[in-house]
This record gives sequence, C-alpha cells and structure tokens, in this order.
Amino acid sequence: MSRRFRGESHHKVDTKGRVSIPASFRRVLEAGDPNWKSGETPELVIVYGDHRRNYLECYTMQAIDEVDDKIDAMPRGSKERKMLQRLFHGQSFPTSVDETGRLVLPAKLRQKIDLEAEAFFIAAGDTFQIWKPETYDTVERAKEEEWLDELPDDFDPLVYLDRAREE
Repeated sequence: MSRRFRGESHHKVDTKGRVSIPASFRRVLEAGDPNWKSGETPELVIVYGDHRRNYLECYTMQAIDEVDDKIDAMPRGSKERKMLQRLFHGQSFPTSVDETGRLVLPAKLRQKIDLEAEAFFIAAGDTFQIWKPETYDTVERAKEEEWLDELPDDFDPLVYLDRAREE
C-alpha cells in the first residue's frame, strides 16, 4: 500500500501562479513517483476536469498509473472509456514540483477554479485537492454539514469501515 495524503492547509499563490505544496504532501508525491530520486523533484498529474469540477485534483504518478490501467482495461471504443480518457488524459496537466517545493499553476487552471491569492489544499487519500478557499467553504463544507446533520449525535463513522469489509 502506498503512502496517503493527510491534512489540510492554506497557502499563498503569487502572481505567477506559484504555490507551496505542504511538506508532508511532497513526501507522498516522492514516494508515489517511481522515477523520483533524492535531490530531484517528483512528478504529478493535475486533473482539472470539465466545467462542473470546481477544484484541481492532484495524483501521484503511481495513483494516475492505477487509473490509466483501469481505463485501459475497459472495452476500446466504449463511451465510458472515451469519457474517462477525455477526463484523465485530455483534461489534465502533467507537471512536477519545483526545486523549492512549489507548484506552478498555469493561468488556465487558476482561472478555471477562480484561484487568486490563496489556495486551500485538502488530502483525499491517494490524491489531494486544490480549492479556492471560499468555494471549499461554501460548497464542500456545506455538503459535509448536511450529511452530519442527518446522523445521530452519537454516530461513529468507523461503522462504515466494518460495512466495507462485509461487502
């Protein structure tokens, strides 16, 4: 099992689109890049997706290879394969971390999610997401609160792990 991204943080974005990646995230990117060597910078793939996606999802090379293998296993010419190829191959941006631990986000990606002076990073297991902080607060936190409000006060989310084992 590969290392997982964990945590969340806010980072400044400069006028050239440079933003520091949390140090712990950089260690996971290094571990998830089979070509990475000490003293070099790890590669990653940023999937920006279609107009409905309002965040950037960053994949280690290992994680994107797993996605690619699953796409390749689908029937050639199927609508599903074509759509997933468009999303993960066409609507993505391969890049690397620079020598100072930053990502350079092109203007196209910053404009897509309306990213300006600050970025919000949040771990998502084998990926991490980059959001405009205000969008995350209004969209994702609202979904989380809605879900939590439907649960009893003494609810323990670990129960979902036991269900996953049963399936």
